Amino acid sequence: MTQAASSSAPRPHKPLPFAPADFEPFTGGPDPARVSEAAHLAAQALVHRGRKSDDPAVTKRLVKLADQQGLEAIAEMWSESPARSLPGALWRLYALRAATQKDPERLSAFFRAGQDTAQVSKAVAGAAEPLGAAELSTMADAILSGAFDGDFDVALERSAAFCRVVALGQSRMADDREHADENHAGRMTRNAHQLVKTAEDLESAAAAWRNGELD
Repeated sequence: MTQAASSSAPRPHKPLPFAPADFEPFTGGPDPARVSEAAHLAAQALVHRGRKSDDPAVTKRLVKLADQQGLEAIAEMWSESPARSLPGALWRLYALRAATQKDPERLSAFFRAGQDTAQVSKAVAGAAEPLGAAELSTMADAILSGAFDGDFDVALERSAAFCRVVALGQSRMADDREHADENHAGRMTRNAHQLVKTAEDLESAAAAWRNGELD
């Protein structure tokens, strides 16, 4: 009996490290409008803080925000935001950096496989030569840093270019492996298509920023 009661007891919710006060519970759950407003306010605060500061240490802390707070916390804040919005664009920048930090060897292999065909995107992304895991991680940090200490639209376009090169390399490697492992090749192809969509979202966000329409 005691064991059954214990198993049915509600578990405490994991606190969000930097959730704003706007995430107040209402009957039926959080108000989507308030959640959206909180996401936008948090994104604006981060970007404006970084762009107003000349301290490299501030930029470094912002770049490593997901390392410190956890990518899940940022996902809860921003991942449901529209792609063409400031929080949606920031979410994609942080998520791409996190993916690069998690598996730089694999992503650098995809990048190398696609760079010869996607020369323009490679140049926009700003990859070092020769490109290895360490260089790819450095490039990912540099792209995200540019969102705070450079031109925000350029950071978005560099990230989009990175996605396009990786997607092309992934597609080429999927074609090479199709006969050996059709299922694996299919997953790689689907992931490549998703990366192309992410690139398109980032490019749209960059255009919106230049027009003063990204908020």
